[in-house]
Amino acid sequence: MKQLHAAAAGVTAPALGRDPASMSAHLLQSLQAMRPKIRARWEALLRIERLHTPLANPDTLVFMFDLTLDEVLAALPGRAVHSPGPRPTCRNHHNPMRDYFPALEQALLEALILAQAAEPVPKSRPHSETVAERVAAVTELCFTLRLIARRETAAFDQMCRQPTRPSQPRAGAPTRRRAPHGSN
Repeated sequence: MKQLHAAAAGVTAPALGRDPASMSAHLLQSLQAMRPKIRARWEALLRIERLHTPLANPDTLVFMFDLTLDEVLAALPGRAVHSPGPRPTCRNHHNPMRDYFPALEQALLEALILAQAAEPVPKSRPHSETVAERVAAVTELCFTLRLIARRETAAFDQMCRQPTRPSQPRAGAPTRRRAPHGSN
């Protein structure tokens, strides 16, 4: 995943006198500790969405939660980024990732903001540095998640666009013969 961060050409940290660091290890540990709350919030957010396909049923999607959270949190901290990048778009209306990743983004952002608010800030520290680091952590989280979301959403869209092949008769199975046209 870190190679994907590096592959984002032209992505730089915001200029505030210095480049803010990527998300702190302390914030990442806080997010790891909040996993049960993140999962519960994520599921709650998915349950308020309208089901547009049986695959988007939260009872089905919860089985992917841990793997997705593992991948996102393993990619953090990466490096400071300037922009979170675009949200994924779905070509297929029935893509269950359409609601899956936005709900995760909201749950993770809520958890990150709570973790940031709980961090003590030394009074001697300039306010602009604190703000810059908080913004950088939010941006990095969104960038990382959206990178994964775009990949997964595109993969599902691609599967749905594959042409279906007509089923082939099994080997040795009798085949139906059509009667010649005009015969009874």
